[in-house]
Amino acid sequence: MKKFTSLLSVAVMLYGYTHAQTMNIKTLPYPKTKKGDVTDTYFGTTVPDPYRWLEDDRAADTKAWVQEQNKVTQNYLGQIPYREQIKERLTKLWNYEKYGAPFKEGKYTYFYKNDGLQSQSVLWRQVDKGEPEIFLDPNKFSKDGTTSLAGISFTKDGSLAAYQISEGGSDWRKVIVLKTDDKSVVGDTLIDVKFSGTSWHGNDGFYYSSYDKPKEGSQLAGLTQYHKLYYHKLGTPQSEDKLIFGGEKTPRRYIGAGLTEDERFLVISAATTTTGNELYIQDLSKPGSPIINIVDNFNNDNSVVDNVGEKLYIHTNLNAPNYRLVTVDFNNPKSAQWKDLIPQTENVLNISTGGGKLFASYLKDATSFVQQYDMNGKLERNITLPSVGSAGGFGAKKEEKELYYTFTSYIYPSTIFKYDIATGKSELYKKSGVQFNPDLYESKQVFYNSKDGTKIPMIITYKKGTVMNGKNPLLLYAYGGFNASMTPGFSTSNIVLLEHGGIYAVPNIRGGGEYGEKWHLAGTKLNKQNVFDDFIAAAEYLIKNKYTSKDYLAVSGGSNGGLLIGATITQRPDLCKVAFPAVGVLDMLRYNKFTAGAGWAYDYGTAEDSKEMFEYLYKYSPYHAIKPASYPATMITTADHDDRVVPAHSFKFASRLQEMQKGTAPILIRIETNAGHGAGRSTAQIISEQADKWSFMFYNMGVKW
Repeated sequence: MKKFTSLLSVAVMLYGYTHAQTMNIKTLPYPKTKKGDVTDTYFGTTVPDPYRWLEDDRAADTKAWVQEQNKVTQNYLGQIPYREQIKERLTKLWNYEKYGAPFKEGKYTYFYKNDGLQSQSVLWRQVDKGEPEIFLDPNKFSKDGTTSLAGISFTKDGSLAAYQISEGGSDWRKVIVLKTDDKSVVGDTLIDVKFSGTSWHGNDGFYYSSYDKPKEGSQLAGLTQYHKLYYHKLGTPQSEDKLIFGGEKTPRRYIGAGLTEDERFLVISAATTTTGNELYIQDLSKPGSPIINIVDNFNNDNSVVDNVGEKLYIHTNLNAPNYRLVTVDFNNPKSAQWKDLIPQTENVLNISTGGGKLFASYLKDATSFVQQYDMNGKLERNITLPSVGSAGGFGAKKEEKELYYTFTSYIYPSTIFKYDIATGKSELYKKSGVQFNPDLYESKQVFYNSKDGTKIPMIITYKKGTVMNGKNPLLLYAYGGFNASMTPGFSTSNIVLLEHGGIYAVPNIRGGGEYGEKWHLAGTKLNKQNVFDDFIAAAEYLIKNKYTSKDYLAVSGGSNGGLLIGATITQRPDLCKVAFPAVGVLDMLRYNKFTAGAGWAYDYGTAEDSKEMFEYLYKYSPYHAIKPASYPATMITTADHDDRVVPAHSFKFASRLQEMQKGTAPILIRIETNAGHGAGRSTAQIISEQADKWSFMFYNMGVKW
């Protein structure tokens, strides 16, 4: 492999920030951010919010503030001498063909492909082994590549497709219907669709969900309270779409719907938060049949994964924190009648179907273990995976004889395999073309104790032969929330770190789903501090064992992980050298006032719940916890079209952190334009942000290049 230094005309030395500030970088002063006198009172406690005005993303003074902050940030980043070289290296690494796993719809086999540096991946198709052709090219949706293909669904016969587009990264979508043979548009474009799939019933129409669009204030930041499930009949205007579920009779914050593969049953999931859901079902084979309730509470996660006639297969964590698969008769579907088909084990269970089989994907210490069962629950085989890592896919239609799955790890680039369902044999389908030699690197799992003695797993990745002397630049990344599991996955961007002796570490902290609902609950509401303690303990373990030291440690996380980083640096500003809170939830007293934020209350609780909950949130809320201190070099990242975690969180946090910084390290905020929470960003936007991240990190660590 070519060394990075061969790309540079001369060897470059990176200097620490203090030296750079006096010798090289001429920093611009931070914008003078005005302060208001807005206050709120919670249970007798008055809380000032001087930067409340930044919540109005439409205001001229907010827009001016964004421009001034970006000017300061780009001025700083532009003076880092090797920023462009890192960007060139990333561009070269990114420039290889990328494929998605194929899937069959009607007579066509579809697959996603990116030639290398295309802004968005293109959806191709072919008949049998014929010549592939482009079906949809999102790069033609907009001039700057920021309009993305955000989902697609096909009729059972494959003759029609409904695809969604996202503009500028927004969660608000448009839906366009095509005839697949000639790609002609059918009917009008649906607008203002959010948090929804499209589920076809025959060729006449489909079900979808959305909110009433906010009428007052920003359409990006406005509160979206109640989801509604509609049926759209082709050839009719959207205004005539029939309300199926939701509205005044059954107000719910999140409503999703899907059809069983035989299209007999409409299955409706309804929830008020991101955890726990009611379950409903309707027999579409009988016109006028009622919507029947299966689960009438929000205490557990439940989903119908398949049916054989009137026999329903339900994946649930009712009385099973690690999940189980049960069966029940449609005519008597209440939970008292559920019978275990695949019981709960010590490992977390997920279920998919294909070729008339059940695939049980388990998480064993955050890595994949997969088994194949028949529809009666008989174990047929353990599926041999290439290595220790993450396997995804294992889904296909009932008549299929084969399926495709992907496998990856921190040192195993994402690879597609074809799997023969009858024999259980896997064969390589598409190998990654990325410039990376896994033989040069190693990835190992360790276990460390958190503050309360809880054992936490962490996977550490680095180049073989790396000397653990405390001087290795290390990026520590985690999430810790919403039952999400951080499983091993390859990152092209991380090559820049690893090939230069850096280390990448990911702890599976509480709040995630790696060990089931108990692990999740141990990091929610009044247990949220466990999440921060687990992360801080990971950093201390890495420092104690000389993987790195404070001067070479960077911490990173996005969304709920952005909250994690904000809380970490406000509680322990001495812990690390560099911090990257990305699109973070940083104002814990007001997060529930924007978009669908109220749905996160299961994890966080709200300041209105009780005096105890308010005081707990107020204590750790990153925006409110900032006090005068010497904070690490921090680059906050957000985007102007983020309508999930609105940018006001980052705007207010950056303003207060700049105000309270007593050290010499920079506090910057990088605000992407025409981008949202993350999904749908163009390749150019991704490379640019990653180049800025590594440049900022290395420069402030004073790493020798």
